[in-house]
Amino acid sequence: MKLYDKKKIDWGSILFDNRALFVLLVPIIVEQLLNSFMGMVDTMMVSTVGSEAISAVSLVDSFNNLVIQVFSAMAAGAAIICSQYLGSGDERAANNAARQVVLTVAVIALTVLLVCLLGREHLLRFIFGEVEDEVMAGCLIYFLITVISYPFLALFSVGAALFRAGGNSGFPMKVSVISNILNIAGNALFIYVFRWSVAGAALATLISRVFSMVIIFYYLRKPRQVIVIRDYLRIRPDMPLIWKIMAIGIPSGVENGMFQFGKLAIQSTVSTMGTVAIAAQAMTNIMESLNGVFGVGVGIGLMTVVGQCIGAGRKEEAKYYIVKLTGIAWAGILASCLIVFAITKPVTWLAGMEPEAAAMCFEMVGAITIMKPLVWTGSFVISYGLRAAGDVRFSMIVSTITMWCCRVALCIFLVRVYHFGPMAVWIGMFADWTVRAVIFCWRFQSGRWMHGFSS
Repeated sequence: MKLYDKKKIDWGSILFDNRALFVLLVPIIVEQLLNSFMGMVDTMMVSTVGSEAISAVSLVDSFNNLVIQVFSAMAAGAAIICSQYLGSGDERAANNAARQVVLTVAVIALTVLLVCLLGREHLLRFIFGEVEDEVMAGCLIYFLITVISYPFLALFSVGAALFRAGGNSGFPMKVSVISNILNIAGNALFIYVFRWSVAGAALATLISRVFSMVIIFYYLRKPRQVIVIRDYLRIRPDMPLIWKIMAIGIPSGVENGMFQFGKLAIQSTVSTMGTVAIAAQAMTNIMESLNGVFGVGVGIGLMTVVGQCIGAGRKEEAKYYIVKLTGIAWAGILASCLIVFAITKPVTWLAGMEPEAAAMCFEMVGAITIMKPLVWTGSFVISYGLRAAGDVRFSMIVSTITMWCCRVALCIFLVRVYHFGPMAVWIGMFADWTVRAVIFCWRFQSGRWMHGFSS
């Protein structure tokens, strides 16, 4: 079966030539790279306080990432809907959809904020069980402050997605760069000068997220870009449109939420292995995130590209871009995995990690370097394109099943039956990636994803 039919593509008027792809993708990749790099620096700065501090931050961030992924899914829904409207030439509908997304995400984020604040201690003890008292004390402080940042992070994610849907990925990148610098400066001030430990790290994160949201929404008012949102207080719910947005946002949110919830379940298993294992896993997560930023950046850009192609009725062109950008992502993942592996030992040394934790981290990053180039792009990048065409339910079902049956179940089995250390997390993850890659490659070749919600 052909991946796409070259004869059905008008090569003289394709929506995204190489230059347009470069302009769209490079800022997104740079933004993702800087976010991960700053996350690594953030972790290194916290780790200098001690293993208890980095363990507390790691545990809470595993829950925070669950919430962040749900917000990211809503932002992805905004990008997909708006990209399809823009592809069809209906800018007014794109702007109206953007207003409804902002309203919906704001309400959801505030609700999550209240629930987390009210159930803070019970929630953490339920998720992580019995951990060392010093670690739990740090968790409670870090969680309290970072929870307050949820609405700001959610609205920034949506605003950035709206800029990208209009083809402007450069501005969100600039905001992220400044925000990350502000976060690192805040860490240095609050951790090293004021000696506020995890509270300082959390406060720096809160300030940087407030800054990002304010800037992105200030510029969304400007008439220069494709999507413009003004008079925020006058936005009223348009339920038919909200349900259409939620038809994409909810399955994507469930998929991302289940993905992170599975990681949370795994993190709970790791938390029983002791502080050394938690610290090793925390740094490995940072390194794995860093070597995946190129692929994630390409995937985020792919949603805009495929969304506009589908909106314009250019389905064969959408298939072409999925194939092309998957290949670009694979090359980038291979290179980034090798680079990250090369810097792992220096990073663990600079972070002041204990020798045992550093050795565990190096072993896990080595395994990731072998497996990730083989199966990761098929598992993730292709699914970005399928979701952009509206094939969100299939992606949700597959991802949820493989998460629980491969990643979580296999990890828990290896830990409890064969007494594996944190490497069990990655063995389960490799199995998940492999199965997902096979299924999504089959789905793409079948062509059923182009039927959107009817499939």
